[in-house]
Amino acid sequence: MSVVEKTLRKIQEAKRPAAAAPAPGADGQVVSPAHADTRERPPVIAVDTVALREAGLIPPADEERRLSYQYRKIKRPLIANAIGRGASRMPMGYVIMLASALPGEGKSFTAVNLALSISKEKDLSVLLVDGDVAKPQLTRVLGLDGERGLLDVLRDPRLDVESVIRPTDVPKLSFLPAGVSSTDATELLASKRMEEVAILLGRRDGNRIVLFDTPPLVPTTESPVLAQVAGQIVVVVRAESTPQPVLLDALSLLEEHSSVSLILNQSLHMATSAYYYYGYGSKPDEGSEQA
Repeated sequence: MSVVEKTLRKIQEAKRPAAAAPAPGADGQVVSPAHADTRERPPVIAVDTVALREAGLIPPADEERRLSYQYRKIKRPLIANAIGRGASRMPMGYVIMLASALPGEGKSFTAVNLALSISKEKDLSVLLVDGDVAKPQLTRVLGLDGERGLLDVLRDPRLDVESVIRPTDVPKLSFLPAGVSSTDATELLASKRMEEVAILLGRRDGNRIVLFDTPPLVPTTESPVLAQVAGQIVVVVRAESTPQPVLLDALSLLEEHSSVSLILNQSLHMATSAYYYYGYGSKPDEGSEQA
């Protein structure tokens, strides 16, 4: 090869674009750009309305329209507090905890329907978290038993919470399963890692509302510790069912929290033609405002 040919080759090689440097993966290992583009994403969950209705998590078909109207009113002050729209923005207000004093008061029903209502907002998304780690009904109904979720993220700081969030076929609605159960669930929920995860969920997406479906307050230990990371707490009260002393005991567990609201559920005498009724109020002694 002549000196001229060698010179031309060097010039051509100098003009070639440099190869892209391998990028670090989520686990810190180096992966090539081609591999990074093809990494497996969590499969989409099909929200089975038949299964949800059979489990009592959404209303009968002939009640959907009326319930949809009620949830539009229920969600509005929660959203205002979460993002500062028409109200002062609450610290961690995008994390909303759904609680109840006892089992069977409609807490999970409220969580699901509130999530569906928020998903209809034009500029917001909603993440529904199964925080009832002892009895994860939402995880089971959605067919995600045994899948990685909240507890796994708390147990392993190397696991990115976004990697276990499952998109659904409902636009702007995603779901975080409870995860693999363990005997130290309360300690995991009370850990510094839980606080970090709650902050990350808002930092990664500033337009995301996070709804935690949690265990009943009185008979469990998980809900009171989850209240420490929630900006807003909504307590579901079943009309003509929840004993007042038990409700007061439940609220006493939240007395240090700055934002506790009530939803009155299944009140027949307040809505004569309806089975479900929801009220929204800020204090139990002020009653509930019709929604």
